[in-house]
Formats: sequence, structure tokens, C-alpha cells
Amino acid sequence: MTAQVTDLNVAYNVPLPAPALLSHVQPRTDAQADTVLEARKRIEDILHGRSDRFLVIVGPCSIHSPEQGIEYAAKLKALADEVKDRIEIVMRVYFEKPRTSVGWKGLIMDPDLDGTADLAEGLRIARKLLGDIVDLGMPTATEFLDPITPQYIADLICWAAIGARTVESQTHRQMASGLSMPVGFKNSTFGGMSAVVNALKAASAPQTFFGISPEGVASMVSTKGNGNCHTVLRGGEKGPNFDAESVAEALEALQKGGVNDAIVIDASHANCSKEYERMPSVFEDIVAQRAGGNGRVVGAMLESNLIEGNQKILDDRSQMVWGQSVTDPCIGWETTEAIVREAAEKLK
Repeated sequence: MTAQVTDLNVAYNVPLPAPALLSHVQPRTDAQADTVLEARKRIEDILHGRSDRFLVIVGPCSIHSPEQGIEYAAKLKALADEVKDRIEIVMRVYFEKPRTSVGWKGLIMDPDLDGTADLAEGLRIARKLLGDIVDLGMPTATEFLDPITPQYIADLICWAAIGARTVESQTHRQMASGLSMPVGFKNSTFGGMSAVVNALKAASAPQTFFGISPEGVASMVSTKGNGNCHTVLRGGEKGPNFDAESVAEALEALQKGGVNDAIVIDASHANCSKEYERMPSVFEDIVAQRAGGNGRVVGAMLESNLIEGNQKILDDRSQMVWGQSVTDPCIGWETTEAIVREAAEKLK
């Protein structure tokens, strides 16, 4: 008998619906396409200095409930309309969560929050929610963690992130070179800028790599390069990097590397020392740098939810707090409203 040499550690391998099939079942409307394209254009204008509006990417650390996500989106849309003259608000709609070791990996990977990993259902839910949020007129942002995911949902995304754990990944740099929306590369967890500079060089250049076609077939993908990639400072193991001195050092590295020097600064993660109570003061400092004349600080990121803090995933979902994060702790809605309104005043 021939010895088995493949799939020794694979429990099962289940085909997913092709991206084209999911897009057919849940089609993008013309109105949604217009909203996405217009938002991408406004973001691009901010990144390249053609607009003096300030970009704020804000929302839950992760989406674990579509109903709670759409409730947050409706509140955020009202706030966005209120401050639109000075601030471009884009909602964090994060479905994939990188894990340092183990843990819940996000709504796409595990929509039932119980380890059953129904990816097909997760993709369906994600696409439906994105469409509902875009229907409100709310621009969307997400982190692309798996290189296959964009084929299913990228047409409903206005801004994307490459995270600190994947900024050095050739696969993600290649993927970003073909994405149609602006992409922010976070500095590595170590905190240095060399990985970001190299990532921006790679993502802005033409690339050829293995991918998946809309029909779900393995394919060769050749890209033109993405001219709307930029840096997101999020702090690192050495500490925060949102302060003016760190920003100046980052700008110097970007300019020396000959890449886009637009900088978005994340007020969460290591920049608030993973203490969400510090997030408002970090955001205030970022806004002050922009108001003080640093035009290359083009935006900020906030982790915000209906209720502040975070909670564990419980077997009895009815005992969980509605609108509270199940991953990183977030600031609450009242705080979010207050600091965004304050920023709009300072940026007049």
C-alpha cells in the first residue's frame, strides 16, 4: 500500500463558494459603488495633500455582531455628517483578527463565536453587513489578513490596513499592490520604520504573484502597483510613537526612502499603552500636531464601540453586554462623540 504523504495534519478541506458566486448572490448596487468610489477619492485627496480635511478611522476593534455593528454605523453616520467640513470619518469594520497565539479570529473565520469556523457563512455575513453600512452612506475600513478575503469583500471597502504582524510579509505587500483602495501599513510590533518603508516601495510597484480568480480558481495575478499606500504609526515594543519627535523621525525615514510621507496615527494599541482610557488624550495630541501645522499628519485611528471596555465571549450570549468589544477594549460612544467634535473645532 502506498504511504500517505499529504494532508497528514488536515482534518478536513471544504471548498468555499467562488467570490463571483457570492457577489452574484449579494450583488453590489450602483449606489453602493458610487459611495465607495467617492469615499476612496476623498481619502486619496487627503493622503496626497489635495484636501485639508482630516481622516479619522474609527469604530469597533472587531465586529462580532452585525446588529450591533449597524447600530454603531447609524450613530457614526450622524456624527460624520456633523463634522464633514473638517473631518472625513471612515468606520472600522474589522472582520479578521490576528492572534499572537490563539483566540477568536474574527467574524469571517468564526461567525458563531464558538470555534465552529463556518467561513462560508462568515463571508456572507461580512458582505451583507458591509453593504448595509455603505447603504447608510458610511465609508468602510478593514484590515486584510488573509490574501483570499479581498476577492469576496474588497469592492465594498474604502480604506484598508495591513497590520503590524504582516507588514513584513511579501504576500501582503503584493496583495496591497493590487488593491483598489488606499492601504495603510502599520509599523511593525518592534516599532521601527524600515519595514514600512520597504512595504511601501513594494506595494507601489507592479507585482506578479499567486492568487485566486473571481471564479475561485488558482491564478497568476499581475498588478500595476498601488499609489495610495501610506504609513500608520501604532507604537511598538519600545513604546508609543505618536509624539511630535517620533513623527518627525518617521517623516524623515519616509522621505529618505522616497515613498509617500502621509502619516495616519493610531491612538490605540501601543500608542495608548493598551490602556483605552488614555486613547482620548493621545488623539488630542495627534489633532494638536495637525492643527499646529504638520500637514503630513493626515489622520488618526480610534477603537470605539457603543459601550467602553471589553468582555469575554460567553456561552450564554444573552448575558453579554450589548455593544461592547470582545477583543481589545474600546472607548465608549459618548467619549467618541466628544473628542471628534472637539477635534473638528480645533481643526477649523
